[in-house]
Amino acid sequence: MAVVQNAALHALQTEGLALGFGISCLRGVAAAQLARTAGYHWLAIDMEHGALSLAETAELCAAALATGIAPIVRINAGALDEATRTLDNGAQGIIVPHVESAEEARAIVDALRYPPLGKRTWGGTGIHFGYRVPSVDDARSEVNDQSLIIAMMENAAGVENANAIAAVDGIDLLFVGMLDLSIELGVPQQFEHPIVLDALSRVARACETNGKILGLGGAYDEASVKRFIPMGARFIAGGSDHGFVLGAARSRALFLTGLFKA
Repeated sequence: MAVVQNAALHALQTEGLALGFGISCLRGVAAAQLARTAGYHWLAIDMEHGALSLAETAELCAAALATGIAPIVRINAGALDEATRTLDNGAQGIIVPHVESAEEARAIVDALRYPPLGKRTWGGTGIHFGYRVPSVDDARSEVNDQSLIIAMMENAAGVENANAIAAVDGIDLLFVGMLDLSIELGVPQQFEHPIVLDALSRVARACETNGKILGLGGAYDEASVKRFIPMGARFIAGGSDHGFVLGAARSRALFLTGLFKA
């Protein structure tokens, strides 16, 4: 059986844009189908700030693979052992937060890529192949090709070294965490502040220079996002489960309250 296609990677290659649906509260497997039906290409499964266990993450990854949406897991900074376990159990990509140097990026590739790009050891369950794994050499090559390894830019050091990080073979994306970046730069949530736009521009140039993809999350107001996409952002987190539920629920409550008062 061939490896399960990475829906986010396929969307980037065919449509030029891959949209992410953040998961931190909706831990049931229905989340994958809901996100796909809503038009998203990848699940941003948050093990950094969410309360998801490794077992819950593996179940979400399995559901996503079966549904046709790519499971992308954000780990805790430095938790590369956690990352390899999620990759072994269904993840098709890893977001590593707080990457600040090329040395860190190379360590990430070493841990998360199979040879010849990295040093990851074989120990997967075969879930990416429907549990019917081809030869180990073929399997490692196919998993490498269908996995997205993502360095997250969230502070001035990461921005300063963005070009060197993007130049590391095996890193696919630089993903800018706009909220934390704006906080680090001293202008919280001011996403259109010149200092924030300059930082984003520098990361965008690094991606363009090195043939890597620019990702974006943490800023969801439509006015700001309209400025970011022309800057090259193509791998975009559209929001998170709690925000989507709360927004829709609040809108309905206001509508129904308005009818009652009328």
